[in-house]
Amino acid sequence: MKYDYLIVGAGLFGSTFAYEAAKRGKKVKVIDKRNHIAGNIYTEKVEGINVHKYGAHIFHTNDKEIWEYVNQFAEFNRYTNSPIANYNGEVYNLPFNMNTFNKLWGVTTPEEAKAKIEEQKASVNIDQPKNLEEQAISLIGTDIYIKLIKGYTEKQWGRKATELPNFIIKRLPVRFTYDNNYFNDKYQGIPTGGYTQIVEKMLESELIDVELGKDFFESKEEYLASFPKIVYTGMIDQFFNYQFGTLEYRSLQFENSTLDQENYQGNAVVNYTDAETPYTRIIEHKHFEFGNQPKTVITKEYPRNWKKGDEPYYPMNDKRNNEMFKKYYDLAAENPNIIFGGRLGMYKYYDMHQVIGAALSVVKQEFK
Repeated sequence: MKYDYLIVGAGLFGSTFAYEAAKRGKKVKVIDKRNHIAGNIYTEKVEGINVHKYGAHIFHTNDKEIWEYVNQFAEFNRYTNSPIANYNGEVYNLPFNMNTFNKLWGVTTPEEAKAKIEEQKASVNIDQPKNLEEQAISLIGTDIYIKLIKGYTEKQWGRKATELPNFIIKRLPVRFTYDNNYFNDKYQGIPTGGYTQIVEKMLESELIDVELGKDFFESKEEYLASFPKIVYTGMIDQFFNYQFGTLEYRSLQFENSTLDQENYQGNAVVNYTDAETPYTRIIEHKHFEFGNQPKTVITKEYPRNWKKGDEPYYPMNDKRNNEMFKKYYDLAAENPNIIFGGRLGMYKYYDMHQVIGAALSVVKQEFK
């Protein structure tokens, strides 16, 4: 069979492109080195619960077109992301809001909360923040920083906050209302029945062939010679044999447990913001879909240093890595038959709606 495109990666970017290409009559082959489709949004059923295998995914967007686009593949529920922070047993609401400030300081009005934050900011008097710690304190003061930012951030990035660049926290969501909704986006929810169904429907066309457990790099030269165009969603530096160096990531380790109890923590996401707890958060998956199953499934997330062969999750977008990526990006531009996309292909952390938007933008350019 003669194909128009080879798509490397059956995640959201590659699958969106495949769906759109097939709609236009193009024959597409999709390969993925994993044994399942849907990339990091893959969900699998355990005890009747849709488990987010690669961490919590909450769909949210202000873009009505993207929201309507994704709703053609699944029905979304009314889930609102309202995570909880646990600091050495003290529980706080996220994002920082009046519930948080009341618990911290006993204040009850926005004026009192603002005054407290300004008082703490003034006491440190940081004009030109040189690192993440100084940036955070200059935005929200010392109490919130110490209890709700410092430990979590240092675990997440594997570095002291004083060693992290200040641009990581350019701004922090601070709300002077009693609103625990983490996102400001107009549209938000979880697909009833999990995320995998979305990609299944994207890839169900007769013009799309899917082959799993297939590593692009085991037959790279053959693929390059056999397909007129390739959509590549893997690591861009690996595609070019790391010739400018290896881009850095943070990785994650997931520890899953099925518990013989109905409700473990009372919330889908609880962040552990102290330095002593080795994991950053616990996810209780049933709460994403308001489940009432007799058992529950929880996942503890442990941030890890990344090395070749590990799963890359978070690009380390510091100055050194961004400059290195720019070299790869310029080299990619010299290869018009290869389309680079997605989180790894563009060395950029994307939310799901951004992945779909980026894929549709590439589709528009490709089929104009």
